[in-house]
Amino acid sequence: MKFYINDQTYTLTSTSDTSVTTALTLHFNKPQQSTFAVALNGDFIGKADYGHTMVKNGDRLDILQPIQGG
Repeated sequence: MKFYINDQTYTLTSTSDTSVTTALTLHFNKPQQSTFAVALNGDFIGKADYGHTMVKNGDRLDILQPIQGG
């Protein structure tokens, strides 16, 4: 299975879907402490839904961090 996070390709040997939580763990390689939002194929996902929202082959995740400014 292949999917993308912020245009970076991730390939898993498993052909089954994986959760957003698992995909984020692969991307960050350690617990992420900052606040961020996640969009799956352009649709935002609530943090409570990460564990049961599945990433499928070819899906795109975008991780967006808040930017301060005025």
